[in-house]
Amino acid sequence: MIRNDALDLLPVRHAVPELLTALAERGTAVLHAPPGTGKTTLVPLALAGLIGDGPRRRVLVAEPRRMAVRAAARRMAWLLGEEVGGAVGFSVRGERRVGPATRVEVVTTGLLLQRLQRDPELAGVDVVLLDECHERHLDADTALAFLVDVRAALRPELKLIAASATSDAEAWAELLTVVDGGGPAPIVRSEGEGHGYEVRFASPPAGIRPAHGTWVDPALLRHVAATVRLALERHEGDVLCFLPGTGEIARTAGLLAGLDAEVLQLHGRAPAAVQDAVLRGTEPGGRRRVVLSTSVAESSLTVPGVRIVVDSGLAREPRMDHARGLGSLATVPVSVAAATQRSGRSMREAFGTVYRCWAEAEDGSRARFPSPEIRIADLTDFALRVACWGDPTAEGLALLDAPPAGAMAAARSVLAAVGAVDEDGRATDRGGRLARLGLHPRLGRALLDGAAEVGVRRAAEVVALLSEEPPREYGDDLAAAWRSARRGADGYGARWKAEVRRLERSAGEAAEPERGAGSGAGARGDDAVAGLVTALAFPERVARAREQGGYLMVSGSGARLGEGSGLRSTPWLAVAVADRTARDATARVRLAAVVDEGTARWAADHLRATGEEVHWEDGDVVARSVDRLGAVELTVRPLGSGAEPALVREALLDGLRREGLGLLRWSRDASELRERLAFLYGEVGEPWPDVADGALVDRAGEWLEPELSRASRRADLGRIDAGAALRRLLPWATGEAGRLDELAPERIEVPSGSRIRVDYGGGRPVLSVKLQEMFGLAETPRVAGVPVLVHLLSPAGRPAAVTADLASFWREGYRAVRAELRGRYPRHPWPEDPSAAEPTRHTSARLRRER
Repeated sequence: MIRNDALDLLPVRHAVPELLTALAERGTAVLHAPPGTGKTTLVPLALAGLIGDGPRRRVLVAEPRRMAVRAAARRMAWLLGEEVGGAVGFSVRGERRVGPATRVEVVTTGLLLQRLQRDPELAGVDVVLLDECHERHLDADTALAFLVDVRAALRPELKLIAASATSDAEAWAELLTVVDGGGPAPIVRSEGEGHGYEVRFASPPAGIRPAHGTWVDPALLRHVAATVRLALERHEGDVLCFLPGTGEIARTAGLLAGLDAEVLQLHGRAPAAVQDAVLRGTEPGGRRRVVLSTSVAESSLTVPGVRIVVDSGLAREPRMDHARGLGSLATVPVSVAAATQRSGRSMREAFGTVYRCWAEAEDGSRARFPSPEIRIADLTDFALRVACWGDPTAEGLALLDAPPAGAMAAARSVLAAVGAVDEDGRATDRGGRLARLGLHPRLGRALLDGAAEVGVRRAAEVVALLSEEPPREYGDDLAAAWRSARRGADGYGARWKAEVRRLERSAGEAAEPERGAGSGAGARGDDAVAGLVTALAFPERVARAREQGGYLMVSGSGARLGEGSGLRSTPWLAVAVADRTARDATARVRLAAVVDEGTARWAADHLRATGEEVHWEDGDVVARSVDRLGAVELTVRPLGSGAEPALVREALLDGLRREGLGLLRWSRDASELRERLAFLYGEVGEPWPDVADGALVDRAGEWLEPELSRASRRADLGRIDAGAALRRLLPWATGEAGRLDELAPERIEVPSGSRIRVDYGGGRPVLSVKLQEMFGLAETPRVAGVPVLVHLLSPAGRPAAVTADLASFWREGYRAVRAELRGRYPRHPWPEDPSAAEPTRHTSARLRRER
């Protein structure tokens, strides 16, 4: 019996007629309905004609999470008074409950993508509703883009709805314009008629450190736990507390020990019994509940009994280091849209209260929406999907955000390495088989190639471990985790066994011709098999122990094992799970398998290279022949004098760039020549050369040859006469080189007859000369039109005055200098009018004798 009383309470019922009209007229629509209005449960039933007067249709509903799929199907079946598998069914990876009478099928977006690639026309489906589009999961974005293509090219009669709970509906409407070219898709809005909620800000104490990587300040978790306790004391109903990850959930649960309430931990890997208990609600007369949840409860789920939401203000987003092939999770402030979604969980059944564990002043600085996964995640799976779809660049797809070029290039590189795409980026036959497996292409490669080495069953068992990371309590040894999963004493073990069965079937369907055995397969014990399959999946993460401790991965990243790990003495590892935050110099190994060198070489053979490596290291040229596996050096042999001359030359130039031109032999004359040329380049410009370090290294072929090409080590550079080499850069061709001594003379003759050296080292030419030798000179000497800076010295050669205007000095400055020095040097001439006096290098007495 249909529960009309419950259906009548769902606010979205008022928007259904408008939605049906939009679909009839345009075939597409965007449904904007706030949390709790019933868009996930009532709308599909109306679209299928299971309630109301609409025509009978087959409806496919796509949800971002498996938990949401099961919950939505159960709720719709309950509203119809049926069991799941009748008019309403669901399908997730490894489980399908549908029957001949099923009109509404709820699936994950990942499963929808697989169906689209097997059957682009979606034969038998009349309407597709993509729920929670605002969350911007990559699978949802991709599925919508493919569906737009399907409507445009294959099935214009297919109805398509993008459902969003946030205010970005216009963007989706514009995207769906591509479907019929008739302007943006209609937006159907459902006003919320929930019970409402109030928001209270629970500012944390001072000194809370910002989260980074997956680390969250324990003081913040203590504050969240205290807020939960406070909320239970002040309000009625159950508490739903949002935390960023399973680690924070477990720690907060520990902080709530002794609480007079049932504490439940809800996340994607929670046992089915726990998930069911959360969604069933509290039994009459039962204890109050505190549900600690990740973002899985943000949308598409109704947790019965909840009146209070406590929001930690944090969320987890994926990050990808494309250069090293390492993924990680980043803890970020929750977006405004996600915070609104979380708050809406409190008002499903009554007026709610929301505690936000951050300062109200911080509210305005939060991002409006979560980061689109296409911008930040590993795109290898996406790149294979679009290649199989026939659009390797994704440029022709209806996507809100284009995939970043660098991420796509990294993804195509991985696909090429496993044989999934050709040189043009188009999917190969093998790529098609990998896409049909429902696995990341890396894991697909491990399953297919591993099956040929160790058998389908064992390859499937290891790949199932890699596709869903085992619980941390299983330890970091993959082979030991494998044995724990086989025992199957927990929820993970049950899920693992179901996935193994699915992978065995998939591997059989995608079977390839037999491949040769890997050299490192060995006795095929658990350790060898785990290592081989893991190395096939993640060849860049094969790692060799370092002498100084830790490991070096083929990708170039350092890695370290946890304290007490039983893998510490292993010479080689195949790393299955590792993460590296921005603040860490090395990656943390979470899960790895023992592997021997032969297997490592075989699995990562496409990354192997042998050749000469000549570079500048520790102050000299190092030349060697290296056989390497990525960044890991397998064998090294010194080359001595047999190195390729061009490589040696480049290494020497690198040394000059790093350590400067001081590696050459610079006499005083050479240094002064460089200073003169620098002065002329600054004052006159071309054709005088730029003699700065960078410019000289760039023009090494013009002034350091042939000496540079004859050199093979640092000592050879030290024998190159820099002055003689530098003269090669003088403008000989124009004839200007002959004017060097005219424009920037090495010495200037002063009135006394002395030839005084000019110092060009300070940027402006300087003439240091005894004051008496300049008597009789009215104007300051110039070089290249620039007045020299005259340093006038006492008879003892000590500084007495500095001037760039000699005439002015004679008139105004000389008197004071004369008064100070004539008593100290009475034997030297100190005339009243120096501009008219006779210059001299000698004392007054000697000057009289010479006359």
